[in-house]
Amino acid sequence: MKSSEFLGKLKSFYLWGNLLAMLLVVLVMGIGVRYGLNWYTHHGEAIMIPNVKKKSFTEAESILKQMGLKVVVSDTGYVKTLPPDCVLEQSPAAGEKVKAGRIIYLTINASKSPTITLPDVIDNSSLREAMAKLSAMGFKVGMPQFIPGEKDWVYGILVRGKHVAAGDRISIEDSLIIQAGNGMRDEADSVNYIDPVYPEYNDASDEDVDQFVEVSAPVEESAKPNQTPTKGETTQDAQKETPAPKKSYPKNPQPAEPATPRKVKPSPQKTPVHTPKKD
Repeated sequence: MKSSEFLGKLKSFYLWGNLLAMLLVVLVMGIGVRYGLNWYTHHGEAIMIPNVKKKSFTEAESILKQMGLKVVVSDTGYVKTLPPDCVLEQSPAAGEKVKAGRIIYLTINASKSPTITLPDVIDNSSLREAMAKLSAMGFKVGMPQFIPGEKDWVYGILVRGKHVAAGDRISIEDSLIIQAGNGMRDEADSVNYIDPVYPEYNDASDEDVDQFVEVSAPVEESAKPNQTPTKGETTQDAQKETPAPKKSYPKNPQPAEPATPRKVKPSPQKTPVHTPKKD
């Protein structure tokens, strides 16, 4: 491209018109974003949140909506001294500055006291464990009541004089009375006494058993009782070869029974007879 042609295009109206249009678009977008965001976000606007605590929910909702704020109930509580539907807490807190349309979360007072489910502690835990668990859950635990039974074992729970079971909903304002054992037996309980059973006594097992073992003589001795020594053997050598019979003793010798004395019948004494002599 020649220099003359390049300078001619720079002097073209079409080129400068496009550049001017692009510049105007950028300026309009910048101004629109700046003022549009301020309008959309309410830049520079601030509303101070009023204090609506201890007011009724209807009154608090009316005040906040008039100021351009939204109201949402986030939770409920219970204060016995305050009326139902009374505002207990608010978030954000009073005095903070927020923009219009901000949501204010309120906590109101319940019309009834909240209830808690009774856990499974009856006949399942000791007195100490039950009191610790119930107190940690928020129950009011009164003085325990002791009844006959295993010591410190929980047998029941009373609420306003009535027995309750695991899973019942109980108000946090009610006091729980735990019934525990005092380690004593109830007088009304009946006890059956059973005589002990002894094994039967067998008289036959007490008979005397002869524990002596009969030992028979060696076969060689019984066959040849009077064996004579051969030539070259002495009488002493023959006696050495012949083993002596072993003596056997009872394993558990029993004392011999004393012999009963025999009764001897005395013989009658004979009286001498005197015969006269003949002359």
